[in-house]
Amino acid sequence: MLALILLALATAAIAAPLADGLLRDALRERAEALRNGGDVRPGGGVIAARRVIPEFYESRGFAPAWADADRRSALLTTVRDSASHGLDPADYQIDVLRKLADEAGSDPLKMADCELLFTEALIRLVYHLRFGKVDPRELYPEWNFSRSLGAVRSVQALEALVRADSLHDAVERYAPQLESYRRLRNALSAYQAIEARGGWPALRPGPTLRAGEHDARVAALRARLAASGDYVSSGTPQPDLFDDGLRTAVIAFQSHHGLEPDGAVGRRTLAELQVDVGRRIEQIRVNLERLRWVAQDIEGDYLIVDIAGFSARLYLDNRLAWQSRVVVGRPYRKTPTFRAVMQYLVLNPKWVVPPTILREDVVPNVLRDARYLAENDMRVVDGAGRTIAPAAINWARYRNGGFPYQIVQAPGAENPLGRIKFMLPNEYSVYLHDTPSRALFGRSERAFSSGCIRLERPLELAVLLLDDPEQWNAEALQKAIEIGETRTVPVERRVPVMILYHTVEVGDDGTTDFRPDLYDRDAEVSAALARPFRFSTAGRAGNVR
Repeated sequence: MLALILLALATAAIAAPLADGLLRDALRERAEALRNGGDVRPGGGVIAARRVIPEFYESRGFAPAWADADRRSALLTTVRDSASHGLDPADYQIDVLRKLADEAGSDPLKMADCELLFTEALIRLVYHLRFGKVDPRELYPEWNFSRSLGAVRSVQALEALVRADSLHDAVERYAPQLESYRRLRNALSAYQAIEARGGWPALRPGPTLRAGEHDARVAALRARLAASGDYVSSGTPQPDLFDDGLRTAVIAFQSHHGLEPDGAVGRRTLAELQVDVGRRIEQIRVNLERLRWVAQDIEGDYLIVDIAGFSARLYLDNRLAWQSRVVVGRPYRKTPTFRAVMQYLVLNPKWVVPPTILREDVVPNVLRDARYLAENDMRVVDGAGRTIAPAAINWARYRNGGFPYQIVQAPGAENPLGRIKFMLPNEYSVYLHDTPSRALFGRSERAFSSGCIRLERPLELAVLLLDDPEQWNAEALQKAIEIGETRTVPVERRVPVMILYHTVEVGDDGTTDFRPDLYDRDAEVSAALARPFRFSTAGRAGNVR
């Protein structure tokens, strides 16, 4: 018996290095095939990281990274948890991973397949958490936000991940470390829980429901608002009575869905109430993806303008220093999304009419009324700044564009730019500015401009950006404006300005705000997220090579 035991131990001692050698050989052969463009499909899966994986295993002398079953289990758990980020575990071939993990056993060839696909899944996942699954440049060719690994070297990063005490925690660090992202993930979890409970009841169409009325649909309305957390019952209400408690819940719902908070359930409020929970989940997923696109740029000092949220916020040293309601571009004159750096501001600015407004608004107005320019304190100037008499111009000739002059409106109370504008040079000629049209800030939806961004509280922002309490405090700034002269002032804080588009935001109190999809952009992001994983066509950054 002792001899048999010793023989078994000796055989195992010989077999272990033999199996290890066979596994290393199999990994080397597969790595070489990947480098040479070979069709390597471990377990029927697909390898996209055809450069990084060979480099990774070469750096390890082709030693396996996933030989330990607990390590494989940890990656499977982490891949499943990608759903909490709004990602799809199928993009990481989770079914094939499970199959390979179950079948690998001690077969060196199957273990080699398992190695490749587990490493592929890890690369894809951390890349998607860092940059997003969708390359925004495929949707928006002009996209100019950061998309770089910086000083991180792929092979060393992979090695650190596979050696981490907690693989899940190490992977999570590649996701945006932003409070806004964390809140959105919490909202996703909450709405997924609502979906798991069966969602919320649908409301039948009908006339506007108002407080004090009796209607058979009131019970369904109350149940719908209770399911989404907008209505909290107190006592035993009459089933068909639209009481004050329900009106308060309707106002809360309207406030969190970009509606006028009038407490009545009219056409637009009813339409928002009828959106099912699955669509809300998808909306959150889309906005988690958008945050992954820009997270690298959100650090230190920065100014964010949220188009869909009609808001602007300045952060200094990562702390909120100022915020304001804004007016953005109409849907047919969209405000673009881009990143630029604040350079200077202009006091008492002149307004040079942009080409689109000139063609679509000013020329038609002049053709209708020859007094239009004079009544709006506008003049026509040539390239040298000389004034041109409007009567000397054949305006009908320029109905479709090609106007050879500029039209300039003098500074003043009626100037569309107000008393101050903020310049961040960009290819769209978009800037931030004051406005004389103050009443628009009281609207829930504020898409009234021709693309530029109107600020409700511009002077406060100017003082913060000038950052010179002695020369440019609020009083000094106001005095300079009252002089009435046009003046350019460089800003001390040249903060990055990010014009973004987010249709969901979670507030400090945990309440989720859903905004109207002003420019109909959610669907294209949702469709891109739903497509199977593929190489990016917009450049190497999206193909995890």
